Amino acid sequence: MRLLMLGGTEFAGRAVVEAALGRGWDVTVFHRGRHDAPEGARSLLGDRTAPGGLAALADDPGEWDVVVDTWSAAPRAVRDTARLLRGRAHRYVYVSSCSVYAWAPPAGYGEDAPLVEGASADAEQSAYPQDKRGGELAVLDAFGEDRSVLVRAGLILGPYENIGRLPWWLGRTARGGPVLAPGPRELPLQYVDVRDLAEWILHAAERELSGPYNLASPQGHTTTGALLEACARVTGGAAELRWTEPEVILEAGVEPWTQLPVWVPPGSDLHDALHSADVSRAVEAGLDCRPVAETVADTWSWLQDIGGTAPQRPDRPRSGLDPEVEAKVLAAGGGV
Repeated sequence: MRLLMLGGTEFAGRAVVEAALGRGWDVTVFHRGRHDAPEGARSLLGDRTAPGGLAALADDPGEWDVVVDTWSAAPRAVRDTARLLRGRAHRYVYVSSCSVYAWAPPAGYGEDAPLVEGASADAEQSAYPQDKRGGELAVLDAFGEDRSVLVRAGLILGPYENIGRLPWWLGRTARGGPVLAPGPRELPLQYVDVRDLAEWILHAAERELSGPYNLASPQGHTTTGALLEACARVTGGAAELRWTEPEVILEAGVEPWTQLPVWVPPGSDLHDALHSADVSRAVEAGLDCRPVAETVADTWSWLQDIGGTAPQRPDRPRSGLDPEVEAKVLAAGGGV
């Protein structure tokens, strides 16, 4: 199989490239040159946002079985690339997001749930949901429904993460001491390990799948307790998890998801949107999710290998809770 990866030097894109190389695929990576592509992949350099930025791709004679694209800014960049490649690639896989569903999606929503309005394939960068939906529309316009795969990913965790969610929790538990653990401990979480995402994408290309797929672990795959306890365990066991009621956390003004990454309070629209998607279609099409302990341990190992500090995307806010705020909430709530 011949893969053209648009991006491919960080997080999800890198995981796809490494998985494809592991299968013996012929891999070309089109990227800006800010980071090295994985060894074994051929590089083409260009900036999709710049005038003439697709020249290296346009001039290259290559043809591909599948294109994988993770773009999350102006949809017009997806539009221009998809139009350029529609006669040179068999299938286009666009890594979208569950954010494309109209707010607030009900618990258990599937791929047929209503989608956000106001999206356009021709748009400049605006809001994330409209940007991702605009990217979907661009791919559908160029490749049609039968040659497009829309991967509506949920929360993505694992090695190479440059968003700062799981790396923050690992850093916090490694620091030790009392840790504000947002309850309830048994709260279900949905996420997908970036390597499982990558393997499913390649599997979809091989099987010539098409259409939209919600991609995250099945409901009940793990819990907040299992995730944070795995973090505490793998970082040396110096952390003391203090389970704290959601009401105490919210009354203190702590922001779910951003200040306490991954966590959102039970019963909220945000929890339904982030942790209760119906992923049965992806599971039936081969999605296999590894245990949370493996995701945590491998992410910690990667962090140690790169010196302990995770990369951070400049276009995403930093995650995490200030230690002083954490101490005040623990003092007020007396977590157990």
